[in-house]
Amino acid sequence: MCDELSGAGKVGSRRRGSSPRRSGHTARRGEFDFIERLRRREDALNDGTGTSRSDTRRSTLLLGIGDDAAVFRQHAGFDTIITADMLVEGVDFRLGADWATPRDLGHKALAVSLSDVAAMGARPRFCLLSLGVPRALWRGRFKEEFYGGVRALARQHGVRIIGGDTSSMPERVVVDSVVLGEVRRGRALTRAGARAGDQIFVTGRLGGAAAGLGILEKHGAGASPSAPLSKAGRTRAESLLVRRQTRPTPRVEWGTLLCERGLATSLIDLSDGLSSDLAHVCRESGVGARVEASLLPVEPLLGTIGVGADEALALALDGGEDFELLFTAGPRQASRLPREVGGVNVTRIGEVTGERGKVRLVREGRARLLRPGGFDHFASAGS
Repeated sequence: MCDELSGAGKVGSRRRGSSPRRSGHTARRGEFDFIERLRRREDALNDGTGTSRSDTRRSTLLLGIGDDAAVFRQHAGFDTIITADMLVEGVDFRLGADWATPRDLGHKALAVSLSDVAAMGARPRFCLLSLGVPRALWRGRFKEEFYGGVRALARQHGVRIIGGDTSSMPERVVVDSVVLGEVRRGRALTRAGARAGDQIFVTGRLGGAAAGLGILEKHGAGASPSAPLSKAGRTRAESLLVRRQTRPTPRVEWGTLLCERGLATSLIDLSDGLSSDLAHVCRESGVGARVEASLLPVEPLLGTIGVGADEALALALDGGEDFELLFTAGPRQASRLPREVGGVNVTRIGEVTGERGKVRLVREGRARLLRPGGFDHFASAGS
């Protein structure tokens, strides 16, 4: 967010090839004022000793918002985990009173990156956010609401916003979030550790986020895709499912527990869909998998909105954006797993096999190959 917010280079009208007119100066002044307010709010989380009030561990942050780059000292004996995620309006989200609010977007932008850190078994520590916004939105309440959503989730997990970048966009909002976490040296969980004979587990419930997206896209025949089912017309179950899509909950507690107690051999978050993400684990580990359809923890709210068994299963397997964790565990590890962490259950759904690269779904006693069916940004690029 300009050189004032650290870490992303200098932003301004000259870099865009325009002259330094008064209007540009006014716009940048407003940007600087906002950055200074954001800086003061982040500093308010600090008691002056380098310790965040939301985190009992001593902070390693030496310099945050306010210079060309942030500075932090790595803890001895720890590795740093870094992830980046981009959200593009019209592709990954839509803004509007009946879709996602700016606060929803701020929450989700951080949540997807926290989920990636959790999928490595790491504790999230710092966040950098870059935001491209049309000028009309920048002049309104958008930026305050957006960062309000970010900060609320960041406080829950003791995460400090330490920098980023801002820029004007001609039409769409674009968000890029970078989160840094830490894990004890050599202990990061990856997709590559699954072994034949391991059990496969998932946290939470599956299919809710995809169902929520379907509700948001629900409209009459011939209506514009930008005309979703209004909030007033939704049932309570529909509203809860929409929230699963717009405000996902990263399973940070489960990820850190699996890592710190050595309870998993591999780990991944369910962002693209179980069928795709389990295939990633099998490919990286050189194994196969067998999944029991009857064991899948399908979101029970699907039944209350009239979703049939076949469609519910498809949503659980291919829907994506549940941001639950899928992990594998050996027999001794599995015996030590808690039933729930922070109110979130874990469910065994199958086992790892020696059939390299083959994932089989067993339903009513019959097995079939389960092919990746999750979201792919470029799957239709040629059409």
